[in-house]
Amino acid sequence: MVTYDYQNFYEMIEQNAKELPSKVLLFDGDKKITNKKLKENVDIISSFLHLQGIKAGDKVGLIIANGEEFIVSFLSVARLGAICIPINTFLKHEEFEHILNDAHAKMIISSPAYAKETRGLLNNTSVEKILWTEEYEKYDEQNLSYVDAIKSQNVVPLHIKPKIDDLVSIIYTSGTTGKPKGATLNYRNLFSNLVGAKIILNISSKDRFIVYLPMFHSFTLTIMILLPIYFKSSIVLIRSVFPFSNVLKQTLLRGVTIFLGVPTVYNAILKAKIPWYFMWFNRVRIFVSGSAPLSEKTIRDFTAKFKKAKLLEGYGLSECSPGVAINRLEFQKPLSVGPALPGYDIKIVDEEMVELKTGEIGEIIVKGDCVMQGYFEKDDATAETLINGWIKTGDIGYLDEDKYLFIVDRKKDLIISKGINIYPREIEELLYELEGIDNVAVVGIKNDIGDEDVVAFIEYKDDAKTKLNEIQVKKYLKEHLANFKIPKDVFFIHDIPKNATGKVLKRVLKENIDKYLKQKEDI
Repeated sequence: MVTYDYQNFYEMIEQNAKELPSKVLLFDGDKKITNKKLKENVDIISSFLHLQGIKAGDKVGLIIANGEEFIVSFLSVARLGAICIPINTFLKHEEFEHILNDAHAKMIISSPAYAKETRGLLNNTSVEKILWTEEYEKYDEQNLSYVDAIKSQNVVPLHIKPKIDDLVSIIYTSGTTGKPKGATLNYRNLFSNLVGAKIILNISSKDRFIVYLPMFHSFTLTIMILLPIYFKSSIVLIRSVFPFSNVLKQTLLRGVTIFLGVPTVYNAILKAKIPWYFMWFNRVRIFVSGSAPLSEKTIRDFTAKFKKAKLLEGYGLSECSPGVAINRLEFQKPLSVGPALPGYDIKIVDEEMVELKTGEIGEIIVKGDCVMQGYFEKDDATAETLINGWIKTGDIGYLDEDKYLFIVDRKKDLIISKGINIYPREIEELLYELEGIDNVAVVGIKNDIGDEDVVAFIEYKDDAKTKLNEIQVKKYLKEHLANFKIPKDVFFIHDIPKNATGKVLKRVLKENIDKYLKQKEDI
């Protein structure tokens, strides 16, 4: 059984402030926040929240842009034994409303940049107060100032000590099918990810992580914020990903050693003209990729370009805190997401939950301390997903003889045509090999007889020198695939829709298929 150094996050930052008080934990633009300063700010904001009536078990939503305020707010809510709900800042009012009401949130902490969508939440949700992280137009009993709270330096004695099995966060899933559901996570869930990642990535206090992806995402929150804090490393904060050249500039200037990204980021880096001095002087030793699969071509090209570093593809889901598997520093397998993190078990099963043999394709299930406690107030959904401690991921894959996991596809993305299973990723991988392709997506579309047709969407790079037509694409695919896998239609579109972390939204493509068909007819 895995043992953990702390019961809660406050013990973690308290220990850091005691051992290394003057060490810079956060590089936030021109600001440098030490371990001591982080603890002081957490003490102030948690005291403020306490005086505003937030207590153990209360839910607090975070709708905050990247910055020190997000980290302090998350840790301050946890300090009180309350439950933090990081929310996707790209959502709209009605989506915020659903999540906050579903979770029975008592307060939200929000950046004024999102005021258009959040200010009205006081009227139609369970939220009683909003704490604004920056200057807001009008303060009153319901609209409070984070800046004034910090300036007050007011700290009150707090005798709350959350235990490792207490809930600390609810992560709402992306809602690709139906309304988003809240995955409930306790400290043990999150700490298990940190311990496992430390072992695999060989993390030390000398490492520096760069954070530019949205902090509300479980991938960023766990691996790029909590992990460096846990192991006394440093974080380089980037408040906006635009221009991306600033991300690379700060990577170089701040001596970043661990760089986390998603496939769209790595594809963008491959396309960009990287200055020679960056290639020569950067200190990155590990590039980590998650959220969506990397194409084999991207892995091959990136590895050839950055010879000093390792590109490690990992796999996870919000319901698993989120890390489940990652390739190893000493050995990576292309297209594999690696073996399970230490302490976790992965199996491949059929529809009856019977374990399949090595190399056989089936649903991926996971067991270990990472597995969520359940979906918040969704007993039926929890019962369908959690079975005897195993979580059904909804992903399809296989394990090889070395227990390396290979993701074949999402279960919901599986195409069944004439009774035959077709895995979109197989077709997508081939399309990525075509010259000038930036993004692809293959989906199944119901036809008039209730069967599914294979449909491909292709997005060319802006600087693509040649652009193939539909006939040429199909001819190319026929050289490599059985006829039943060849797309019935191929659409060339300007922007394939993606979420905040670069994951392709196939649901959106399916919903708009009539529009694409009409555009094709009009050509």
